[in-house]
Amino acid sequence: MSERPGADAVRVEHDSIGDLAVPAGAYYGVHTARAQENFAITGSTIGQYPALIAALATVKHAACLANRDLGLLDQRRADAIAAACEEIRAGQLVDQFPIDPIQGGAGTSSNMNANEVIANRALEILGFDRGTYTELGPLAHVNLGQSTNDVYPTAIKLALVTHLRQLIGALRRLAASFERKSVEFGDIVKMGRTQLQDAVPMTLGQEFATYAIMLTEDCDRLTEAVPLLLESNLGGTAIGTGINGHPEYSALACEYLRELTGEPIVLAGNLIEATQDCGVFVQVSGILKRVAVKLSKTCNDLRLTSSGPTAGLGEINLPPVQAGSSIMPGKVNPVIPELVNQVAFEVIGNDLTVTMAAESGQLQLNAFEPVIVYSLLRSMTHLTAASDTLADKCVDGITANREHLEQGVRRSIGIVTALSPFIGYTASADIAKRALLTGAYIGDLAVEDGLLSRAQVEDILSPRRLAGLLTAHAVESAPATPAVVGAD
Repeated sequence: MSERPGADAVRVEHDSIGDLAVPAGAYYGVHTARAQENFAITGSTIGQYPALIAALATVKHAACLANRDLGLLDQRRADAIAAACEEIRAGQLVDQFPIDPIQGGAGTSSNMNANEVIANRALEILGFDRGTYTELGPLAHVNLGQSTNDVYPTAIKLALVTHLRQLIGALRRLAASFERKSVEFGDIVKMGRTQLQDAVPMTLGQEFATYAIMLTEDCDRLTEAVPLLLESNLGGTAIGTGINGHPEYSALACEYLRELTGEPIVLAGNLIEATQDCGVFVQVSGILKRVAVKLSKTCNDLRLTSSGPTAGLGEINLPPVQAGSSIMPGKVNPVIPELVNQVAFEVIGNDLTVTMAAESGQLQLNAFEPVIVYSLLRSMTHLTAASDTLADKCVDGITANREHLEQGVRRSIGIVTALSPFIGYTASADIAKRALLTGAYIGDLAVEDGLLSRAQVEDILSPRRLAGLLTAHAVESAPATPAVVGAD
């Protein structure tokens, strides 16, 4: 690339509004500069989402090749545009995409930003100065046969697929962390709880395996959404009718998109419907909300079971990562699960934004796709980072308080449920009440009452049987006490 002019140098570009000075060293032009003036909301830029910039360049690249093949774009210009697109797809010039992600115009500013950067880089490749649009123009050549309304939706879908796959990878890594802990904790028995009350025993390994399964299921749902995002309305131009477009352009551009991305991109069956319908974004957002809700619930469990460490449940220990208080020496807080909780809250809020934006479109176009993609990109990016952080800085370092958990099982009246099939519901309820009042062990009371022998109690209430890892056989020699069916 050629040397950029000094920071104070400018070039004057013209649009339908009038003349505007643009930094001479900028690859963007007048349309981008106006967008900078008009949209200053988030403090971020579309250039901070490289996958989105690469996707825009990929769509432009495919369009260029299709237009070349159709004889609409000469070989010299096509080669220069394609070369510029390849550079941007490789990660170059992302700093030349300075506009805010939230913008009016249904994404027009993003499309124009891409047109201008590609055009000016292509001009350099051809040996011309930036802004020499009579030789190669953002609209006449880079945007040939296109509209924001087919370029932008196609590009944002491709960007979302990239981020979706990154999120799936992070969730699978987190699931693997939970799975490793489930194996490590496989023989540690604890009390399961329903409604925060003692229920029946399980193993800590079973508890952690559940978290792994929940995440794996979410990965499956996210994977199912990918094909929905690989449907393109490219070639529909303004509203899906294909006005100003070559009749063979759509199929050819889609073919080049498949070739450039390696993705099974398909052309929508009805381009008018595809141009206005934002249902796929609502569906993806809903799955992201599902992921967020389940991650947050998991983190609630981690905070609760690690509470204390001495005056709470204290079943597990989260790795300490920072001092927890400016006033209470030695206090350590569950800051990593708290972080993930907050990301989940954000994603749930983003889902409402996507829902309202999708619902608020009118007639043949939805003008609010910019806030839709911004919300989805943030949700995916933050969930990916949160999942990696939870795995690396929390789950991998969790330890169990084995003796405390085993004592909790022995003290709990919940284990009386295991005796109920052998001594009956009524006798079991009576033993549970007495154990709660006296602190006596459930098994001792059953032996004292002559309901079961010591050997039978030890068999029925063995930790592995209580956790469902073995099936009790004591019924064969238990007293013939009729069981009474009771409520949960």
